Amino acid sequence: MSPSFVCGVSRSILGQPWRWRAAPADGDFGFSPDDLVDQLLLGRGVSRDELERHRQPTLRAFMPDPSLFRDMDKAAERLADAVEAREPVTIFGDYDVDGATSAALLIRLLRGLGCAPQAYIPDRLMEGYGPSGEALVRIAAGGARLIVTVDCGAQAFEALDMARAAGVDVIVVDHHKCSSRLPSGLAIVNPNRLDEDEQAAAHGHLAAVGVAFLLGAALLRTLRGRNFFRGGEEPRLIELLDLVALGTVADVAQLKGLNRAFVTQGLKVMARRGNAGLAALADAARLGRAPTATDLGFALGPRINAGGRVGKSDLGVRLLTTDDPVQAESIAAELDRLNEERRAIELAVCEAAEVLGAAQANRAVTLVSAPGWHPGVIGIVASRLKEKWHKPAIVVAIDGDGVGKGSGRSIGGVDLGAAVLAAKDRGLLVAGGGHAMAAGLTVAAGGIEALADFLEERLAADVTRSREDRALVLDAVLAPGGVCPDLCDALDAGGPYGAGWPAPRVAAGPFAVMKADIVGNGHLRLVAAGDDGRRVKAIAFRMAESALGEAMLAAPPHRRLWLAGRMKRDEYGGRASAELHLEDAAWAD
Repeated sequence: MSPSFVCGVSRSILGQPWRWRAAPADGDFGFSPDDLVDQLLLGRGVSRDELERHRQPTLRAFMPDPSLFRDMDKAAERLADAVEAREPVTIFGDYDVDGATSAALLIRLLRGLGCAPQAYIPDRLMEGYGPSGEALVRIAAGGARLIVTVDCGAQAFEALDMARAAGVDVIVVDHHKCSSRLPSGLAIVNPNRLDEDEQAAAHGHLAAVGVAFLLGAALLRTLRGRNFFRGGEEPRLIELLDLVALGTVADVAQLKGLNRAFVTQGLKVMARRGNAGLAALADAARLGRAPTATDLGFALGPRINAGGRVGKSDLGVRLLTTDDPVQAESIAAELDRLNEERRAIELAVCEAAEVLGAAQANRAVTLVSAPGWHPGVIGIVASRLKEKWHKPAIVVAIDGDGVGKGSGRSIGGVDLGAAVLAAKDRGLLVAGGGHAMAAGLTVAAGGIEALADFLEERLAADVTRSREDRALVLDAVLAPGGVCPDLCDALDAGGPYGAGWPAPRVAAGPFAVMKADIVGNGHLRLVAAGDDGRRVKAIAFRMAESALGEAMLAAPPHRRLWLAGRMKRDEYGGRASAELHLEDAAWAD
């Protein structure tokens, strides 16, 4: 077998080569039980001397000193002053999952310290992203002497100037890209500040909820140094890791280093169902077992997001901060209903956006816009377009006043957040910001074409390089019988998996397609049989109309092929089995 191409596949049905993530030194391209997890870790960039630390990632092994970050101690001291004086504090959060979990974490912690903090979540449609000066001044007029913004604020220059003029202190806890100039808050805690040193900047992959957790640790340490607890019980910050895990996964933060520890330990906390809101949400999502990292991203996260997208923006924070099981059940049911409504809206916008995007086949960046699109789903639609054409995508919803609210998603190697900031500096945007893989913006409808041209010129070369380097990266080759529940369980030991720490991808076969059909909303389902008679079920989501779908639907039974994708354990009907979530295939003869 060639070490250059897995199964000798230099061009698959989807037109890409199959390559090894990291070929084992001994040339054995399969898995052996003794070194399985080590092989997975090595393939994801862990050095051999770091294997022990990464096998079971713990906070003790990965937690940095919070004082490493600029303004962290200043923020902790100001919060400690507020705790000791019982000052009115408001937590101003973004309306997505990261914002909701960040706000909930600080609210729960401050409650445990004897405070009664308030939450403020802006309405997506009426107020838009981030703190407005009017909102901050209004909060100050209501009595708050300290406002902590979470998952927003890095670009809120005018708003923070207005807050300072109103006599209220603002601490910004964020992770979005910063400009060289910082807003005038009391403290700006953000690992992506341009003036952070190398050690702090190495944590730029943290979600805002991770930064909030570090602030919580700094606050408790400060209060401890002031002898605040005097022998009394100190809040257990570790019990809030379920919120950190949810926000980290739902915000698609890279699951490396500290984030892996957050999610690994947070899932353990979540399994104990100590948070009434999360327990109710799991029940609403019909999870009859302890949630996994995948569940956070695809079952729980979307339901929290549904409140900010198509419902009331504060539903997520209310759910995550309540201790009343009855109230939690009611809010979770409402979020579940709103999530179904969101799906219907998303489908309609996605279909329209795909038609417009198809006319931009020669563009390096897909940028589509239309009046009447619901701004609550444009981020999801941008993600769908990015996946469909493997290039950055921005979807802009234009309101009745001719103002476009846009959301973008990018591909590896293409920094969309930096490009949006550059467009803002060029005067092409009313507002904008983000990080490498995602960005948000506000643009006048008349300026959309100029924005598209600017992004095309800035990003075309990066997109070309990223697409040329594209290959299906695999971890192992299996015989047909290797696709089994036991191997699924063994592979899970290398997790949690997510952005930056991809789930293992395997090639299996050769197979002959016994049955193939289309199910649901364009999903391809098939049953394939190996030469040994072992049958495997596979499904390719939203691939029925792709080259892969066409080939599988027309595959003659005498032709054999390799199937590639990710394995998933299936407990349907009470009987354990394994199926492939198909991503590609290649003819074996």
